Amino acid sequence: MAELNHYQTLQVSPRATQAEIKQSYRRLAKLFHPDSQQETANHEQIVRLNAAYEILSDPQRREFYDRQLRNGSFGAVGNWQQRTKAAQKQYQKQRQTAQDIDRQVQLWLSLVYQPVNRLICRIINPINEQIDELSADPFDDELMESFQDYLKECQELLSQAQHIFTSMPNPSPLAGVAARLYYCLNQVADGISELETFSLNYDDQYLHTGHEMFRIAAQLRREAQAAFKSFV
Repeated sequence: MAELNHYQTLQVSPRATQAEIKQSYRRLAKLFHPDSQQETANHEQIVRLNAAYEILSDPQRREFYDRQLRNGSFGAVGNWQQRTKAAQKQYQKQRQTAQDIDRQVQLWLSLVYQPVNRLICRIINPINEQIDELSADPFDDELMESFQDYLKECQELLSQAQHIFTSMPNPSPLAGVAARLYYCLNQVADGISELETFSLNYDDQYLHTGHEMFRIAAQLRREAQAAFKSFV
């Protein structure tokens, strides 16, 4: 079976305008793209379309290609076939890379982001209730002991979250999510330290500072969620 030339591949006339070439390319690319319609998906056809559009969308390269067609140059066909094979290899390599990144993203989200997010919530969500209970009488031993137990649990949860966060490098597409999560964990750690100091010396300044750090951590967690949602 004879190889199709670029115009035949794009289903346009050799006299087609640039707008017509672009329109036909977009239509066919959508039709054969593997992520659009499963029934018409065709990797090889996408490669041929990309190779054809690469030439015909550039006026100078199109003019040179047209001369080769008019002259019946076998070299043109040979060059086109070589370019098609090269384009196919490049396409497959890019697609494999994209698939690898997708897998890394899904793994990081399930093994790092989601469990760390849950642990952070368990630390910062009870803070207002804990402070309200303690405020009844900060010098009451039982209330303070309950508050210290809460801080001890916070420290244990934080250690788990930090361990999980460092267990796997974040994929580059999720750098923004990871950065906000990192700063969130730092705020939580500093907040716990301030609250622990308050539990020892009853200085309200440490209580207020720790509470504010938890508030900042909560904001960073929400920003990480927003960055995650914008990605997906």
